[in-house]
Amino acid sequence: MYQPKDSSKSPRFTGPRTFMRLENIATTNDVDFVVMGVPFDTAASNRTGQRYGPQHIRDFSVLLRPYNPDQEINIFDYCSGVDYGDVDVIPGNIHRTYDHIVRALEPVLDKEIIPVMMGGDHSITLGHLRAFAKKFGKIALVHFDSHGDTWEDYFGEKYMHGTPFRRAVEEGLIDTNHSIQVGMRGPLYGPEDIEDARDLGFEVIPMKEVRKIGFDKVMERIHARVKDKPVFVTYDIDFLDPAYAPGTGTPEVGGPTSYEGLEYVRGLDGLDIKGFDLVEVLPTYDSGEITAVAASSVIFEMISLIAMKKRAEQERK
Repeated sequence: MYQPKDSSKSPRFTGPRTFMRLENIATTNDVDFVVMGVPFDTAASNRTGQRYGPQHIRDFSVLLRPYNPDQEINIFDYCSGVDYGDVDVIPGNIHRTYDHIVRALEPVLDKEIIPVMMGGDHSITLGHLRAFAKKFGKIALVHFDSHGDTWEDYFGEKYMHGTPFRRAVEEGLIDTNHSIQVGMRGPLYGPEDIEDARDLGFEVIPMKEVRKIGFDKVMERIHARVKDKPVFVTYDIDFLDPAYAPGTGTPEVGGPTSYEGLEYVRGLDGLDIKGFDLVEVLPTYDSGEITAVAASSVIFEMISLIAMKKRAEQERK
């Protein structure tokens, strides 16, 4: 059983920086989840430095404790997890990086362990989805973001952080009939920037509509859309308003608060979640580590969902 060091006995500033002070070991034995970094950022279009996102999140995550009072669960009463380390990305070579991501995820998914991936820019999610599709077939997607990332190309390049979900649809990785995007906002080049995602088959709830219908209705639509399908959750930190997550490459005002951002993850309880990623944390712009606080807390809520699923399974037996 792998669990974090007890920070009431071992000071947080001691030892190597791992997520939540979990053991840093690339094992698939006796674990229910792994936290894994994917420090790739050479598909970003504006600010870069997301390659340092995984370690930045780890640095702050040492403040996390195992009990989640909002979900009323002690994570490690029900599951075991490790910090698996980072994928050996190839800076400047997205295609070889995708191959490395798939190879890194294969032994984890073969054991039906749930990976929680830390980016890196959003281009890396295409690699994640390739690995999940090999294991599960077409997978549903729940996508929290201020951008749809369904452009045809960017600077004439088809593999950028603004294109992964169009490529994923083209490659047959996503079940768009059970997929949904939430939070899109900000200036666009035209209405097609939203409509293209709908044309690809996604349900889209822009931020204006999120505010109009409210949290409960949004969660109802997410659950109604995904149903009982295996699902991958991708969370771009720029889903949050930049007041709560300034450390990112393409911030958009008018987004959720950090509390609301956590609530959207908590509300996913009951879905058949096979994996998660959180992307686009950029430490250089992270005033006062605000973004690291938010990102590590979102991942904590993702891991809490894994524990809650394990608890529900035990209670059914």
